[in-house]
Amino acid sequence: MKRVSVYRNKEEKDGKLMAVEDTIKDFKKAISSEFDLTEDDIKLYSSNGCEINDIRVIRDDEKLYLSSDICDIAKRAGNMQIYDEKNEISDWIKLNVGGKHFMTSRSTLLAKEPLSMLARMFADDNNVYLMNPSAKDSTGAYLIDRSPEYFEPILNYLRHGDVILDKNVNPRGVLEEAVFYGLDSMIPQLNHLVDKSMSSSGNNQSLTRMDVIRLVIMTPTTSELRFQGVNLAGADLNRLDLRYINFKYACLSKCNLSGANLSHCCLERADLSHANLEGAQLLGVKALCANMEGANLKGCNMEDPVGSRAVMEGVNLKGSNMAGVNLRVATLKNANLQNCDLRMAVLAGADLECCDLSGSDLHEANLRGANLKDAAFELMLTPLHMSQTIR
Repeated sequence: MKRVSVYRNKEEKDGKLMAVEDTIKDFKKAISSEFDLTEDDIKLYSSNGCEINDIRVIRDDEKLYLSSDICDIAKRAGNMQIYDEKNEISDWIKLNVGGKHFMTSRSTLLAKEPLSMLARMFADDNNVYLMNPSAKDSTGAYLIDRSPEYFEPILNYLRHGDVILDKNVNPRGVLEEAVFYGLDSMIPQLNHLVDKSMSSSGNNQSLTRMDVIRLVIMTPTTSELRFQGVNLAGADLNRLDLRYINFKYACLSKCNLSGANLSHCCLERADLSHANLEGAQLLGVKALCANMEGANLKGCNMEDPVGSRAVMEGVNLKGSNMAGVNLRVATLKNANLQNCDLRMAVLAGADLECCDLSGSDLHEANLRGANLKDAAFELMLTPLHMSQTIR
């Protein structure tokens, strides 16, 4: 009688030494009792992977295997967790994403993005999952090997449809996760947030009111505060005491400086276009070649009782509102004052040599003693009376 070694698979860990029966059917029956398998599921393979269907081809002391080299289908199928009608699934799902637990409902995962990865994981048919979602941890939560920090905004988006990110959450990371989970409707919104964060980040980001207040408080009054080349565009600096600060080459475009004290500040070549300087104190300010196009200088005071002059030589004040401004003895040589509102402005003793005042409104403006050599007065809105220019 021949004997053979029968193993479950090629690993040869679980084996039995068995006698070969007279027929292949009797031999499979004996194997089924030894390995606790059903007779219909048993298939015998030789060492080269060929299936054995005839008892006569089996040699003495040969090794036989119950599975092929490819995979042990029966064992894998037995280890899978299969849901049936007796094991009904719950509408509440617990997820373990990168070690952090999230509790949500199945309807949340399915409703908004039915074709996403999360929806496919927990899709059901007659209260049975169509596929095994994933492995579970010790608490029964489904394991997902992704970042929990970026998963939380995604889960909230599935709940209410809005992309809301906390301050320290990088939108690029959330975008990568949205692509991974297949949330197509969320991707355009995240792309917009990524572009917005990139445009506002870096060295171009402007300082805020609180940044300026913090620096002013921390700097001793005996020290000069230097804001040269600093970006303060759009900042609200109204009513602040900013005396003696160096704003050379600084960007103050569209700043709110109404009522601020800018006395003796250096504004040389600074950008003050469309800034609001209404009622600001500009005593002794140095604004050589500054850009004040479209700025509001209504009611500004540039007359220093001590006698120091405001230097605004070559400044661009095109289209500015300077009604009632006090520019007594200020230096405005070569300044661009086209289309400015200078109603009732005090320009007595000011140096306006080569200034372009074309189209400006000088109604009741005080130009007595001003240097008007080569100044341009074309297209004046109101007549210029001699009494305004003669002492």
